Amino acid sequence: MTTEDNGSFPAMRGSGDDPVVVAGLEIATKWGAALGASDKLDSALKHLEPELRRQHRERMTRLAMQREAAQQAVAERAEERAHRRHVAGLVVGGSLAVVMLAAGVYVAKDAWWLSILLCGPSLLALAKVFVLRRSDPGDMGAVSRTSINAASQAQPPAPPIV
Repeated sequence: MTTEDNGSFPAMRGSGDDPVVVAGLEIATKWGAALGASDKLDSALKHLEPELRRQHRERMTRLAMQREAAQQAVAERAEERAHRRHVAGLVVGGSLAVVMLAAGVYVAKDAWWLSILLCGPSLLALAKVFVLRRSDPGDMGAVSRTSINAASQAQPPAPPIV
């Protein structure tokens, strides 16, 4: 059986998946046809092997570099999302603090106890949650104590005049 019968080696016919192997087999087939003897073909294949190994190392290095670049891109996107989330928290916390202060000043003449609730420790606790992204148990304790004190000292509303 010669190499011209089927165009490739019969033992290697199923390895058509890898283009490097296919190219190597084509080169070996051409060398085998040109040289004619199997000992010369063995010599040719031995000389071809270092080149295939070098190409394989090159391809593996390229794939490793692509993998590293993809991981860096993913890390950058995650960092960008975290930054956006932090900036959104700052905006929401600042807006909430300004609104609570304005509401506390607005209701101060009619309901002082509500003004204390809006401008007191609850304002600081909410701003701390949104801006610093943390909440301490002492913050909630101060909010509850202020709420209880303000509610106990609040005067009942005047009956409506009909």
